[in-house]
This record gives sequence, structure tokens and C-alpha cells, in this order.
Amino acid sequence: MKIDTSAKKIKELLNRSIEKVYPSKEKLKQVLMSGKRLRVYFGVDPTAPFLHLDHATNLLILKRFQELGHEVILLVGDFTARIGDPSGKVSPRRQLLKKEVIKNYKDYKKQSAKILDFNRKENPAKIVFNSEWFEKMKVEELIGLMSKLTVGRIIVRDMFQERIKKGKEIYLHEFLYPLLQGYDSVALNVDVEIGGTDQTFNMLIGRDLLKIFKGKEKFIITKKLLEDPKTGKFLMSKSEGRYIALNDSPFEMYGKIMKLPDEVLVTCFQHWTEIKMSEIAKIEKGLNLGELNPKKAKQRLAREVVTMYYNKRSAMEAEKEFNRVFKEKKLPSKIKKLRVKEKNWNILELLKEASLIKSKSEGKRLIRQKGVKIEGKVQKDWREKIKIKKGMIIQIGKRRIVKLV
Repeated sequence: MKIDTSAKKIKELLNRSIEKVYPSKEKLKQVLMSGKRLRVYFGVDPTAPFLHLDHATNLLILKRFQELGHEVILLVGDFTARIGDPSGKVSPRRQLLKKEVIKNYKDYKKQSAKILDFNRKENPAKIVFNSEWFEKMKVEELIGLMSKLTVGRIIVRDMFQERIKKGKEIYLHEFLYPLLQGYDSVALNVDVEIGGTDQTFNMLIGRDLLKIFKGKEKFIITKKLLEDPKTGKFLMSKSEGRYIALNDSPFEMYGKIMKLPDEVLVTCFQHWTEIKMSEIAKIEKGLNLGELNPKKAKQRLAREVVTMYYNKRSAMEAEKEFNRVFKEKKLPSKIKKLRVKEKNWNILELLKEASLIKSKSEGKRLIRQKGVKIEGKVQKDWREKIKIKKGMIIQIGKRRIVKLV
């Protein structure tokens, strides 16, 4: 397949949403300009049943590679998800069961297909699962893999050092995680890996292993994780319940974007949309000069994102519904109905039955934050027993509402 070496397209690929390239942008640019076809991948562990907009940024980078003619792969870490990535964690992650992982990645291809093209005749995107090689790996092969790196190479990781300083344990399965994620690069025999800055250590381990096993270079593209400038917390965090999922409804997606801090708008346009950079520069100038109201810019961002994952009509309907709920202070025009048989429910069980929460821990957090209302009354105790009444309205925020019948 002929590779597109357009200088303009390569410039956008190497600059949009990208924090750093290892060993350097200049070296990767030279390879891209040479016309060599590269194998590029982005990996994600299915720790939740959805991909979010932070994942989408990586997928958009993959898409730019695909449009240039390069081979692109979405790697689902269905094996490594059962181990648990220790990245950024001062305590071990809960290890997932195989059936939980399978349930989580069920719709990953459908969600990522909103960005990547898996069906094109030439150069379709591929989806691969790392259980394909790890479930076949024998003990002696695993030990052989372990012999390629030293304890010193792994223990220098910042989060491991943080645990040591705090006197917290590091379990062996966590210690081996970077090695296994790194081996994905060897199994796929890739040229480029894309990931967030939180994955830099794991990706560099993969770079080491690829040199050891294949004697070849691997480029690493890191994408900066967006943060709230006021709190310093990541905008997208599955574990903390802050995310805009690719399978959120148009109304949910629109509403969550409208809650974003004004300061991150320009960066979100760059990371989450395909609007031309020249147009984004105009938006930035308008915001800086006070000629563009941040709310108007946020509305445009919300419409653009909803249109990408649904369509223009859904975006306009979501905006209309948002105005109804937040401006006019009315209940949504369409409220999900739930039929229940039992007359008494624990509040967490009821929220889960109504699909208003994804886990009981999320429900506890929302109740503690006074984010759950039943019949307009704020709920304060997650142990509460709820007596069901016909027509009862259960509400989390302005967007998640269920009526009991």
C-alpha cells in the first residue's frame, strides 16, 4: 500500500495532542517521510465496560496513522487487565476475573469504530487481544522473559519508590506488570506505540524488550493526560468516577462537557475533535481577547463531540434538552422507566438495578457527595432502605433520572 508522506499531515500527526516522542520527533519524522510502512498500536486494559475521551485521543492519533497508510492496531489487554496495572496507584488494584474482563471489552470494537475504520478494503484497523500469546506462554518462557531485565531496572519506577518511602508493599504480580505490557510490543513486532504519559515507564520497558528480542527500534508517542487546573486531578478518571464515555448518551455527553473548566477548552478542542488547528487558534484568540464567551465555546465543543460519536441531529437535540433541564429547571422530556416488583430496596441495590451507577462504591461516593435524590430529597445514608411508590423519581445530578412504575 502506498504511504502518504505529505509534510502537512505528518506535521499535524507529530504535534497534535502529543507530549513527547522517544527517541525524538525528528527521527520519527524522518522515517515517516521515507515512506516506510509502520505498524502502530495503542493498548488499553478493559477495566471498565467503556472507553472514554482520553482513550479517544489515542485513537485519533492512530486514525491519523491509518489515513497515511500505516498499519494500526487496537490492543485489548484482556490478560494484563487480570493482573492490574500499578500505574499511579499507591495500593494494589483489585484483580479482575476473566469473565469480568470479557464483559468489559464486549463493546470496545463498536466504540472504537466510531474513530477507527475496521471495514475499509485497504488497510483496515485491527483489534488484537494479548491473551493470544500470554495464555500460551509456558512457565519456562515466562522465566526466560523475566531474565531479560533486572530488579534494578523495574524498582526505579517512581510509583514503586513512592510505596517504598511510605512503607507500603509491592506485590510480585504488580512488579511483573511492566514486563508483560512491554512484551506486547515484541509479540506484535511493532514500530510505534501510543499511550498516555502515565504509561511512559511501561512503554519504555517494551522498547528495551524489542531491542533485546528483535534488535529493532520502537518509537514511543506519549499523550498528555488532561488535568483540571484548579484541582490538579485528571479530567478523565474511571476509578474516581470522572469520565465522558464513548457510549454515554448524547445528553450525558453534552452535559458533562458543559461542566468542564473554562481553562481546558482549547486543549479539549485539540484532543477531542477533528477541527482544524487553524480554526482552534481562532477560538483560542477569541477567548483570550474576550471576544468569545467561554460558554459559547463550550457549547460548540459539546456539539462537535456529540456529532462525532452520534450525529448532528443528536447533538442539537442534546443541546435543546440541556437547556430545558439547566436553564428552564425542568425534568428531562424523556425519563427512563423502571418496573420493580419488590417494595423495599437498599438504596445502593436500587441505584444499581436502575443502572444509575456502575458499582456500589460509586453509589456510596455519590451519596456522600449529596448527589442522589429520591422524590427531590437528598439522600445521606447509603444504608437507607427505600419503600417503593408508584411514579417515584430517582435522580443523580441533572442527567441520570429514573421513574419507577
